[in-house]
Amino acid sequence: MTAHVRTLLPLLLMIGLGGALLSSTILAAATLLLAIAGMTIGIRKSLQNTGWDQPKELRLMHFAFWFFVLVSFCSWTLEGFDYEGGKTLGTHARFILFWPLIVALSYAQVRASQAFAAVGLIALSVIMSFVIALAARHGALGQLMNTRFGGGINPISFGNIALLGGMMTIVGGLFFIRCKRNILAALFLVAGGVAVVVSMLSETRSNLVALPFLLLALLPLVGKKLRLAGFVLVPALVIAATAGSDRMTQSLEGVYQNGHLDTGMEVRLEVWELAWTMFQDNPWTGIGLGGYTHSIESSVETGEASAILFDCCTGHAHSDLLNSAATSGVPGILSWLFLIFIPLVTFARHLPSKHGPTAHLAAAGTMVTAGYFFFGLTEATFNRTLFLTFYLLAVAGLGSALFNELSASYTRKRTRRVSATIITKNEEDHIADCLQSARLVSDEIIVLDSGSTDRTVEIARDYADVVEITDWPGFGIQKQRALEKATGDWVLSLDADERITPELAREINHHLANPDADAYKLPWAVTIYGKRLDFGRSGRAPLRLFRREGVRFSDALVHERILIPEGRKTKTLRGRLTHYTHRDFGHSLEKSAKYAWLGSLEKHRKGKKTRTMIYPTLRGLMTFVQVYFIRFGFLDGAVGYLTAVTYAQVTFNKYAGLWTLDRADQSSKT
Repeated sequence: MTAHVRTLLPLLLMIGLGGALLSSTILAAATLLLAIAGMTIGIRKSLQNTGWDQPKELRLMHFAFWFFVLVSFCSWTLEGFDYEGGKTLGTHARFILFWPLIVALSYAQVRASQAFAAVGLIALSVIMSFVIALAARHGALGQLMNTRFGGGINPISFGNIALLGGMMTIVGGLFFIRCKRNILAALFLVAGGVAVVVSMLSETRSNLVALPFLLLALLPLVGKKLRLAGFVLVPALVIAATAGSDRMTQSLEGVYQNGHLDTGMEVRLEVWELAWTMFQDNPWTGIGLGGYTHSIESSVETGEASAILFDCCTGHAHSDLLNSAATSGVPGILSWLFLIFIPLVTFARHLPSKHGPTAHLAAAGTMVTAGYFFFGLTEATFNRTLFLTFYLLAVAGLGSALFNELSASYTRKRTRRVSATIITKNEEDHIADCLQSARLVSDEIIVLDSGSTDRTVEIARDYADVVEITDWPGFGIQKQRALEKATGDWVLSLDADERITPELAREINHHLANPDADAYKLPWAVTIYGKRLDFGRSGRAPLRLFRREGVRFSDALVHERILIPEGRKTKTLRGRLTHYTHRDFGHSLEKSAKYAWLGSLEKHRKGKKTRTMIYPTLRGLMTFVQVYFIRFGFLDGAVGYLTAVTYAQVTFNKYAGLWTLDRADQSSKT
């Protein structure tokens, strides 16, 4: 049964994306079936049972989609559940299917070849649409090229999606070249190129705006010489495409000769001005999802706006940005920016990847998100069901494939000798699991204990190569002592309450086969009160793995730093370093108080001062804002909130403690 499901789900992805331009019903049906499958898999916990390590980047993308729907719902609610607004909300609500799609496609283990097969079908459907239209005109190519070609649907929708499909198919062709599947690569490159040319027959001006940025996304996939040539070729292709567009050249000629834009652009400018006025009048809530329509209709009826707006522009403002601003205010602008830029940054940061499938999927994902940014400047793409559903399925499909490929890319075996160092005191609950996880990536384990009164030392001797008992001089000095006993070329410095996950272990061993940096940061996955935190408290990536030569620890009492010689390269890995910070809330309070006081002493030792209690208060508030909002800690639920409050309290206590030490100094002087 599982094998059949894992075959069917990628097929639905191909049908959905490949059939999008043939029929919006095909796209919607395939998306819905995939989402239903994802919900079923989620309820049965089938994906979690496979040991899936949920990527936090996908969770962040999920937030972007949900936030957009939430803002739309709030806007609809505030305007009094308007009928017109309800129709818009119904379109936006499709975005809530993002996570079920991710679950379904991750369970199916969709990979790059399947994702590119899906986008290749988009190019094929574009070519088929053109051939069918040409046959219907009995081969009259000139007649067909003298009209705005839309493949039987809106030319704007067709042109934009056809352009994305063609460009992503070219990426697929480059991917198959790397895989040495040359015949398939040639077919993809030809089909992609033809689809791009056909997309230009739609005379969609936003295509010409997006084209140079889509072409630039190809450059990281080619060699340095071709990359340099690309910086010349890209402008040339854009100029040629612009010159070949009758609609664009006529617009430019009209501006140059008469100083006037064509009717279409003048209408857009008028409706954009009206939308901007709506935003200025209601900057925090907007005018409502249906309020935009009613406002335009009222303006036309009173003669304040052109009558033509009644025929073309009552549904939306022909701009995602201005439409969101007018209907939902500042939250609407923010929701649109999140929806575009969170996926865009997620994909774009993997463009330099040396792993071929990952880099090519990143390029395709970057094209989709960047394309929608430029399309959305002059069209309300997220108010059109075809545009919206295509974005939903494309981002989910490419995102799932990207992280499936990343997970499967760590295949090399470590060639560097690694020493793991751990300092302990009364860690019998943690030490065995910590040392077992450390053994996944290390040849030597060194434990320095500071006089434990429980079974920590006894347990450590079962797993470690070196176990010694010492005094307690502070975190920095103690970790330096452990470092001096290491004999490996590389050192992994762990705390007893940290674990190397199996996926992180594979990633470390892969990188240490041929290191591309001198030190690596390992992102935390704090686990507390039974929940793994992906954001907020886990928003940091401490330096833990480094080439031993020339490295030392600072002598700080707490929050010690690893001092790397200048000029060395540091990178951050993807895998998570699980961090079991507290046993229970009582331990949290005890540990927080200890660290806050040690922080006070350390700052006092360095001559730091705080003169009023206002500063500790402000620092505490800033910490809460940073952990809970800026680092998206609210996505970790109630535990995320509790953790943000705890961190804010620690910060307040640290600076309040420093204030008491300053007062003690002043008292002693008098």
